[in-house]
Amino acid sequence: TVEVLATAKAGDARRFAREAGDQGFDVLVCYGGDGTAMEIAAGAVGTGLPLGLVPGGTGNLLAGNLRLPRGAAAAARVILRGRAAPIDLGAVERGDGTHYFAVCSGTGFDARLMANTAAAEKRRWKMAAYVARALAALPNVTSPLHRVTVDGVAHDLPAALVLVANCGELVPPFLRLRDDITPDDGWLDVLVLRAHGTLESLRAFAELLRRPTNGARWLWFGRGREVRVEVLEGPARPMQLDGEPWGETPFEARLVPASLNVLVDPETTPVRMSRGG
Repeated sequence: TVEVLATAKAGDARRFAREAGDQGFDVLVCYGGDGTAMEIAAGAVGTGLPLGLVPGGTGNLLAGNLRLPRGAAAAARVILRGRAAPIDLGAVERGDGTHYFAVCSGTGFDARLMANTAAAEKRRWKMAAYVARALAALPNVTSPLHRVTVDGVAHDLPAALVLVANCGELVPPFLRLRDDITPDDGWLDVLVLRAHGTLESLRAFAELLRRPTNGARWLWFGRGREVRVEVLEGPARPMQLDGEPWGETPFEARLVPASLNVLVDPETTPVRMSRGG
């Protein structure tokens, strides 16, 4: 039995996933972007139901990090013939409950960019909509002081953006944070980028392209399983979960290891088929 359901509002996908588990379905399939995939994942956590991805959103970053095909027919073949791989998720507690991310959460420049890019722009221009908005916003980039606490150790850092990442690629396969980050490695990785204005922002981006380690001029990296981010100077800043605006700082992210099974192609995926594999 195959049942096709369309979402009409936020929360529908999460509810559909929970109901599918109760009704005895074997697989969940998402046609949409990262935000829709994470709503379904939130309903699937703890059920053991595998998730198949058919990319249909703007960035499709989770599918890209897992090396899943972008075409619908090829993605469907992976769902039919692939294998389930457990990946980690990040969890963030908000006023309305627990929310999850598979790629990254963050605050600052990226979250404001995503909040200010209209749905119509994303549908028409895809990733180019974000690029155009980002270039226009560079003159206004600032780096207020943040406190980033990683596994209980606090770091006070000026930051234009703070990312808490579960996946290594921000734009698969072109822009990687680090070479040793995978969505099943048992860690959350933190990137803090410092910049003021256009020139420093471009220099920081160029530094990121070189994949430096700590000690870089514009970047700071951390790694842990619990991360708290708060702003020490000025007002609260917007935050995002897998590209979806989701309130403001402060926020705390915690690792939920091996909490989601995703159907992947074992020949191309960077993740392991099991924790022991």
